[in-house]
Amino acid sequence: MAEAHQAVAFQFTVTPDGIDLQLSREVLKHIYLSGVTSWKKRAIRFKNGVLTGVYPASPSSWLIVVIAIMSTMYARIDPSMGMIDRIKTSLPVSEFMTVQTQTVLSAILFATGLWLSFIFLLRYILKALLSYHGWIFESHGKMSFSTKVWLVFVKLLSGRRPLLYSFQASLPHLPVPSIDDTINRYLESVRPLLDDEQYKQMEIVANDFKKDPAPKLQKHLKLKSWWATNYVSDWWEEYIYLRGRDPIMVNSNFYTMDLLYVIPTHRQASRAANIVHAMLQYRRKLERGELTPLRALGIVPMCSFQYERMFNTTRIPGIETDFVQHLKDRKHLVVYHRGRFFKVWLYYGGRHLWPSELELQFQRILDDKSEPQPGEIKLPSLTAGNRVPWARARLKYFNEGVNRASLEAIETAAFFMTLDDEAHGYDPENIRSLDLYAKSLLHGKCYDRWFDKSFTLIVYKNGKTGINTEHSWADSPIIGHMWEYVLATDCFHLGYTAEGHCKGDINKSLAPPTRLQWDIPKACQEIIEGSYMIAKGIADDVDFHDCLFNEFGKGLIKKCRTSPDAFIQLALQLAHYRDKGEFCLTYESSMTRMFREGRTETVRSCTCESTAFVKAMEDESTTNEQRLALFKKAADKHQNMYRLAMTGAGIDRHLFCLYIVSKVMGIDSPFLKQVLSEPWRLSTSQTPQQQLNLIDTQKFPKYVGAGGGFGRISNIFLKCHFVNT
Repeated sequence: MAEAHQAVAFQFTVTPDGIDLQLSREVLKHIYLSGVTSWKKRAIRFKNGVLTGVYPASPSSWLIVVIAIMSTMYARIDPSMGMIDRIKTSLPVSEFMTVQTQTVLSAILFATGLWLSFIFLLRYILKALLSYHGWIFESHGKMSFSTKVWLVFVKLLSGRRPLLYSFQASLPHLPVPSIDDTINRYLESVRPLLDDEQYKQMEIVANDFKKDPAPKLQKHLKLKSWWATNYVSDWWEEYIYLRGRDPIMVNSNFYTMDLLYVIPTHRQASRAANIVHAMLQYRRKLERGELTPLRALGIVPMCSFQYERMFNTTRIPGIETDFVQHLKDRKHLVVYHRGRFFKVWLYYGGRHLWPSELELQFQRILDDKSEPQPGEIKLPSLTAGNRVPWARARLKYFNEGVNRASLEAIETAAFFMTLDDEAHGYDPENIRSLDLYAKSLLHGKCYDRWFDKSFTLIVYKNGKTGINTEHSWADSPIIGHMWEYVLATDCFHLGYTAEGHCKGDINKSLAPPTRLQWDIPKACQEIIEGSYMIAKGIADDVDFHDCLFNEFGKGLIKKCRTSPDAFIQLALQLAHYRDKGEFCLTYESSMTRMFREGRTETVRSCTCESTAFVKAMEDESTTNEQRLALFKKAADKHQNMYRLAMTGAGIDRHLFCLYIVSKVMGIDSPFLKQVLSEPWRLSTSQTPQQQLNLIDTQKFPKYVGAGGGFGRISNIFLKCHFVNT
């Protein structure tokens, strides 16, 4: 009851003498501190917004320009060529403004206009420089003179301390490839998969499309590219993710693993507390825009727009399409444990809870012996099943009363966390340990993750952790960036006591976590059970094998002057051919974040060169020298395709957008219909490692990340992730 009384800022009692008002000084103190923190946050956001808005210039450069213009005026030199006098004559006449004051104000206005023009000029020049991609096609270790000159100018215009969103206005737009290039590359990509007769037929269909309606569709697509920030991303998010009515569990969501060999503490509440506190630190930097933008070669900036919806974000189900709800300044977390939901406040007195305070809160949840309410245990399975039943159930059963309040608490939370009652992680003595760990992160029990949240943090009872991420709002490198920061902060900055607890004092005056209340009728429980059975069928159909390969890593491959990605892709082609006896359409994801609001492009890894190499490996009459030559040729081809995809010259996103335009215009295209219906039978997407290099794996080899991966898509039945060592 003491905590309940502290939660009330004031009480009043009506007496014959009037109203007796009793104020709680402690709560009023917390309200005051929260207000101060809020205003500080607004001030920092405003300051960083100004810094980002004038980048690559700085606010101090405005003062320099003003002083320079004023100095010339006092020297009786007019650098404005009469513009200052024209500004002065247009100023409103006032008895409080002397002629000298009008002159000074006119000079300041002119200097400000000159300064803004200078900023736009710098941005235009930087955008033009960043549109050059010749550097990416040059051989590793060899740089042309023109590229060296280009790098110097990019460095000069990039400023010294860019913030996360500083380069957004300077990034070029994603270009629309020509119809001829796209069709030629498409025909080249399917040549190894078709016999001569099938290929001739495809050529006829493609050439017919090239004549009509391709030019008409291309014009509309170019018009969109001029008007929109990115001609692909909004349609990709809507039609590939949000309009899909199938379950997003396994089919869309992806997972990210913990450190492979190390568990910093085996205390579940302690590990959860440090991880959550590190996430809150990252979120604070993210909201203030203080994170350093990723840059290729340490110079070429990557687009940062996907970071915006990392926290406080939920995918809301709809009958025909879902939508992504993103909020700001969410101050609570929802925790799921043994079929119960708990709301945990993340702030106290205007500050984040310390790790020791979070540990206390999470331990209270673990110690709670209360039973789940009817229908509560499997409630999250609604987010794992088909989207339409979930949308209808949400409208009918979660639109009022305690159900609405509790669902709103989940959907407005900073993120979702599961305190899992299982133990997972890598066990050298159990060959299936990584398989079970990955499957648990990918789908769990089908009812213990909220798959609609931007991400669900999973903490197992042995201290191992991981993340399940909803895919519509961002791609895997974004969550990987945050996760690397969190793991490094957890292990090397926050740390634990000798007993495995979080460091710091325990504040036992904190109000305990709040149980979310539900009133779920029988009809809704039947819908929940139906969603669970669909999700369980999908989960049971996932056959996962995770192989830990530590004979060598990307370092050795690079020493052989080969791209590690090309090496792995060719190995996968060889393995698949030996397993199935045939080649198939293969999907690999490449990023397009060198362009504003860029997301991904497809690299079609099965090429004529790769199939020639695979056949040579299976032909005993082929010499090793011939195989090596074919391998190098196939690797070079793959690397060139990857570079084309990164620089906006890919195939699939262009064809996808042409298909959307054709549907909007009511044009039926046999070519586009056939292209978009071709099955991807092998997918090789993976989650990136060591983007920030915050953990020195040479110095701390046991602190290597275990990577992550995706579930099957359509009839893709093989998914892989690799540990970079």
